Amino acid sequence: MWAVDTSPDGANLGELQQIQLRESDIITFHNYSWPEYFKRQVAWLKKYNRPVICTEYMARSVGSTFDTVLPIAKQERVGAINWGFVAGKTQTYLPWDSWEHPYVRDQPPVWFHEVLRSDGTPYRQAEVDLIRQLTGKQ
Repeated sequence: MWAVDTSPDGANLGELQQIQLRESDIITFHNYSWPEYFKRQVAWLKKYNRPVICTEYMARSVGSTFDTVLPIAKQERVGAINWGFVAGKTQTYLPWDSWEHPYVRDQPPVWFHEVLRSDGTPYRQAEVDLIRQLTGKQ
């Protein structure tokens, strides 16, 4: 499902988005917000009785984190895909404002995406531990 500024309950969907949602075999969505918003959006989308996948999430600086989103996704049986994995591949550890305020001398105080540093060590070990726990990959 594609929509700009969609409310978490679908109240402001346009006609095109309503058709897309009604005709889709799999429902996908983006959510870079707080867990309460994520949970509301998932509940609304699951009413269509189709597989649901969050194809973009994970924005630490705006409240979307592994520890807030992944437990909800697992409980609700919703797929969750984050963009970044290793810093330096896609530069998504840089926040959205990086094109206006380049991080030339220092890294951002909080990484946006990414799980691992370029040398393979975790950005935050607790996040790696949580991902392993939730996926059963100890």
